[in-house]
Amino acid sequence: MPIYRDRMLGGALVKKSRITENKARLRWIVTITTTALAALFCGMSLSMMLRQVPNMHIIFYLVLGCSILLVTLLAIWTLGAYEKHKRLAKILGRCYFICLALGIAGFLTLQGFILSGARTDATDAEYLIVLGAGLRNDGPSIVLRSRLNAAIAYLQSHGEIPIIVSGGLGRGESITEAEAMYRYLVARGVDESLIWKEEASTSTHENIAFSLAIMEEKGLDVESAKVAVVSNEFHLFRAKLIAGKAGLDASGVAATTPGVYLRTLYFSREAFALAAEVLLRG
Repeated sequence: MPIYRDRMLGGALVKKSRITENKARLRWIVTITTTALAALFCGMSLSMMLRQVPNMHIIFYLVLGCSILLVTLLAIWTLGAYEKHKRLAKILGRCYFICLALGIAGFLTLQGFILSGARTDATDAEYLIVLGAGLRNDGPSIVLRSRLNAAIAYLQSHGEIPIIVSGGLGRGESITEAEAMYRYLVARGVDESLIWKEEASTSTHENIAFSLAIMEEKGLDVESAKVAVVSNEFHLFRAKLIAGKAGLDASGVAATTPGVYLRTLYFSREAFALAAEVLLRG
C-alpha cells in the first residue's frame, strides 16, 4: 500500500510539473508574440513619424507607451507560471497595478486642469499673440488654421488690434510659421499693418518670450498691456501658465480643435506636456 501511494503521489507530481511547463510555455508564446507585434507597430509608427506624417509623433508615443505597459504585464504574468517565482510575480503585479492606478489618477487630474482653461476668457485684449502649430505645404496646418480663424473672429467682435504671429522655421518647411500665418490673415482681410511677425521661436516658451521682446522693442509696457494668447483649447492652460512664468498676466482665446480624432490625440498628449512643464520646469 505505501508503494502504491508513493507511485500515485509521484505520478501526480509529474503530471502537475508537466501542466506547469505547458502553462509556462504557452505564456511565453503569448508574451513573445505580443512583444513582436508591439515592436512592429512601434516601428511602423516611428517610420511614419520620421516621414513627417501629420500627427504621427503623437500616435508613436501613445503606441510606445501602451506597448510597454502591455509587455510588462505579460512578463509578470509569464513569471507567475513558475512555482518558485509566484510570490515575486504577485508582488510585482500589485506594484504594477498600483502604479497604473496612480498614473491614471494623475492623467485625469491633469485633464481636469487642461479642461479648466479650455475656454475664451471674458476680457478685452489690446494685443493678440497667436502661437504657431506647424505648416503643411507652406500653409497653416489644420490646427494652426483653427487658431488663425479664432483670432479673426476675435477681431470681428472686439475691433482691430495688433496681432503677433509667432512661429519660426520648422523641419522640412521653406517659410516660417509666422510668414504663413501673416499670408493667411492678410488674404482674409486683416490689415497687414496690424500684424507683427515673430519668426525665431520653436517652442511655446520661445513663442511667449520672443513675442514679449517684440512688444518691448516697440516701446510697449508689457506688464500693463492687456494681452490674449490665441491657441487651441487643449493648449491654453499650459500656454497661460508659461506666460505667467514670463511675467505676463495673459488671458486666453480658445480655438476649437477640428474633429474628435484630433481632439483625442492632442488632449492626451497635452497631459504629458503639462506634467513635464510642472515637474521639469517647476
